[in-house]
Amino acid sequence: MPDHAFTDARLAGLYDALNPWGPGDDFYLDLVRGAGSVLDVGCGTGALLIRAREEGHPGRLCGLDPAAGMLAVARRRADVEWVAGTLDSAVRPEGPFDLVVMNGHAFQVWVDDAEIRTSLEAVRGLLAPGGRFAFETRNPAARAWERWTPSRAVEVGGVRVAHEVVGDFDGRTVTFDTTFGGAEVSRSTLRFLARGELDGFLAGAGLEVEARYGDWDHSPLMASSPEIVSVCRVAD
Repeated sequence: MPDHAFTDARLAGLYDALNPWGPGDDFYLDLVRGAGSVLDVGCGTGALLIRAREEGHPGRLCGLDPAAGMLAVARRRADVEWVAGTLDSAVRPEGPFDLVVMNGHAFQVWVDDAEIRTSLEAVRGLLAPGGRFAFETRNPAARAWERWTPSRAVEVGGVRVAHEVVGDFDGRTVTFDTTFGGAEVSRSTLRFLARGELDGFLAGAGLEVEARYGDWDHSPLMASSPEIVSVCRVAD
């Protein structure tokens, strides 16, 4: 389901219930296990880094998120570094990191071309030599937004959460409303990038694709794949 309506501090408590640990989290956790230092951009409630620390990860783990409510939940684990902000904030983590990750489709909140370029350049600047950047975006060919309808609403903790797309897909972005309890509405816009366009932005930031998958089981990217999962490395 779309994740990005939950940055409001009052709604952070619903996020983990609506987005339980799944195959995507396992995919990223495996990468985190093999990295000495990790930055999670858009870390939300910190589930990924907290799990890594619980497993005994000995290195630097840092989560970055603009939502105070999300970080309030994450800070239950004091031996992980939590930073309030974004990649373009005046206060942000200092690198280098062996691995930067963005999960929960957080990459798609970068809507404008300039925003994507600036953010990827910031990621590149935070990576150590040979460092890796891993993230996923929804494959636009799979048209996931067609399933974001009120008829697929879910209820968690007595709160009904429903999504509804506002207007037609314009070839670049999808705007949708998330309604909580039938009253409170949050509007979000996500960018959907095709593989070729995505790779152009990555190359422009000095990042090359090391591995590319169409889903969390490491299956190859096909036209019908739900995801575009990318593991990138700093270009030589």
